[in-house]
Amino acid sequence: MIDEYLDPPPTAAAFDIDRIEALLQQAARDGRDTSYSEILLNLGMRFSRPKMRTLCKILDEVDRRAETRGEPALAALVVRESDRLPGQGWWIGRRDYAGAWTGADARTYLNDIQRPIFAYWAARA
Repeated sequence: MIDEYLDPPPTAAAFDIDRIEALLQQAARDGRDTSYSEILLNLGMRFSRPKMRTLCKILDEVDRRAETRGEPALAALVVRESDRLPGQGWWIGRRDYAGAWTGADARTYLNDIQRPIFAYWAARA
């Protein structure tokens, strides 16, 4: 918790978007999600809320880049460790879902989003 107050807020420039993209593509090929903490650790960073918030902004750019290449969005693979569902920001951005962001309905919806992502990247393994 104290880490949150001692670390200066990171800038997007501190994050390697190509590395994040590669981590998410590998997770998709493996047919699995990944947590915010796991991505930060793979980038050599400890988890803090400011870093997580910056990562979320980077995920928007990852998805934008994927869209320009005709690939599926990858942000749906980044989840909380507690319930393996995406955070609030991902849900707020949805225009095709109006249910709760937790629970069985959210899990079913996320599975439907993730399944084609896994299939797309498995075919490119």
